[in-house]
Amino acid sequence: MTGIGGQGIQLVAKLLAQAAMREGRQVMMFGLFMGMIRGGSSESTVVIADREILTPPIVPSAWALLAMHPEGLPALGRKAEPGGVLVFNSSLVTAPVWDGISRVAVPATEMAKAMGQPMGASMIALGALAATTGVVAVASLHAALGEVLPPHRRKLIDANTACIARGAEHVAAAERVAAWG
Repeated sequence: MTGIGGQGIQLVAKLLAQAAMREGRQVMMFGLFMGMIRGGSSESTVVIADREILTPPIVPSAWALLAMHPEGLPALGRKAEPGGVLVFNSSLVTAPVWDGISRVAVPATEMAKAMGQPMGASMIALGALAATTGVVAVASLHAALGEVLPPHRRKLIDANTACIARGAEHVAAAERVAAWG
């Protein structure tokens, strides 16, 4: 997952990881962000497995990618695994065509503004990623919100739930790229 500080990249990565754990998966998460609170590069890798992850894995390629801002896209391109999927915020990102990668355009920023939730774009994109891939159930994301939101943000659970659902609805008719066999 890539974006810039303030877009919620670290939060949605944590939410994806928590939802996967709720489903009985093994998870490791690695966050990387520059020294700025807002506007600096932000990236997170979430490794989800059916069996125990014995050591922190080296992640040379990624099957599912989420891009909220164009800044980190070149680095993701080097990791894009053929047969995988790129979910991108088409409000800000013009996604390149990578061989063997399915592209799912989600105008997340525009959708969030239309919902009156301008900070909800990353939740919309995460809902779209979950619905497109089945990497976790959308319901698991909803259930994990209370576990990952800090106490002062828990009043936003309903708004974030609506954003996740809106992202899932946006891709309801799209082609699926199944995460699990």
